[in-house]
Amino acid sequence: MDFEEIQEFCGNKPFVTSGFPFGPETLVFKVHNKMFALFPLDTEEKSVNLKNSPEINIELRETYDSIIPGYHMSKVHWNTVYLGQGLKKSLIIKLIDESYQIVFDSLPKKIREIS
Repeated sequence: MDFEEIQEFCGNKPFVTSGFPFGPETLVFKVHNKMFALFPLDTEEKSVNLKNSPEINIELRETYDSIIPGYHMSKVHWNTVYLGQGLKKSLIIKLIDESYQIVFDSLPKKIREIS
């Protein structure tokens, strides 16, 4: 799964918008205006920042060398996932889905119900 395919996967999720709120070097995907994936575009090594629970984040970081605490993010809730380091496509998709769902579930009930 290449960098563009991963971005397309994020953009095809329900109620998602994308943009550059931090400048042209970071593509951000949001569900109902809450971030769930950030792609730095100004680095050689392709990566994505994704949200997850603190417990899962610890496990992921201990299991995979290519998953580290989120760069410029809350180290408790966010990971930086390096994409060119042999991670399986299924794991990347799972992590994106989990990040999306965590953010969606944190939205106010009123917004979730109309979605």
